[in-house]
Amino acid sequence: MRINEVARCAGVTTKTVRYYESLGLITPARLANGYRDYSAHDARLVREVRELNRLGIPVGRTRPFLDCLTSGRDHADDCPSSLAGYREAIDDLTRRIEELTARRSVLARQLHRAAHRNSRARAEGADEDTVSHLTDLLPPDLPVPEDDGAAAHLPGRAVPPIELPDTAGGVVPLHALGQGRSILYCYPLTGRPGTDLPDGWNTIPGARGCTSEACDFRDHHDDLRAAGATHVFGLSSQDTAYQREVVDRLRLPFPMLSDPGFLLAAALGLPTFEAAGAPLHRRITLVIRDGRGEHVFFPVFPPDTHAQQVLAWLRDNPEDRPAENEVPAPGPSGD
Repeated sequence: MRINEVARCAGVTTKTVRYYESLGLITPARLANGYRDYSAHDARLVREVRELNRLGIPVGRTRPFLDCLTSGRDHADDCPSSLAGYREAIDDLTRRIEELTARRSVLARQLHRAAHRNSRARAEGADEDTVSHLTDLLPPDLPVPEDDGAAAHLPGRAVPPIELPDTAGGVVPLHALGQGRSILYCYPLTGRPGTDLPDGWNTIPGARGCTSEACDFRDHHDDLRAAGATHVFGLSSQDTAYQREVVDRLRLPFPMLSDPGFLLAAALGLPTFEAAGAPLHRRITLVIRDGRGEHVFFPVFPPDTHAQQVLAWLRDNPEDRPAENEVPAPGPSGD
């Protein structure tokens, strides 16, 4: 056979055949005119080298297998030297796996350290200059969401009888939160270190900033309670296990509620949007009082200072005032 024929027969290029020949793995005969004359045995040797190389055995280490075939054995791995070649290749792979595993562990630790560095609660007495605030990570040109009227119907609406699981291991009846005001902020999703956000996340108005919003509610939780908030809850469609990681990592002093079925959104008509083919809650905050929506924050922007917006409203609207859409009781005759 000519070189192009043996290459076609073995499923390789002519350049590969020449390379194998240069290593002495095949030794074609020479015709009287000087041309190489490849045999069917040469073609089989070339195929064997190709297959062994696909298994991860370097071309230069295939010689014991080829010698086994040349000696008349039916298979290239019928000889003890071939089995030794397998073991050597396995040992090499084991070393490489151990090295790659160790390198992966180092990278994972670096990722964990970098991702969590700015999302931990500030240690008591830590210098402000030595701890970067997470909100510094928000892009400065985030698109501003517009009020499209999607929440105009919510003030005064009764909260439906819905119970949702929380990250504390309990179930929260949203329609029976007790006396006082409860803050329920709905958000799309929080990112997890090492997990990619949906494509184009930064370009969706109101999407980016869930973690920084949670941190702002964390940092002002005591202030919100002092201003009259009996409860603070975050709510998203992520499952409880996913949310629990966020609560632990950010050290949130309040629970998250999981509503993967969008039960509350369907009952109240909460605004949603879609990203990467999945529905998500639009960012909105409800002030619930006596089982009704007393006040609604929508749209929410910027997310990293939203808790402070809620705090300002609580302070400007003490609880002894009538709730929105609540008609004051008539005064005495003549007033």
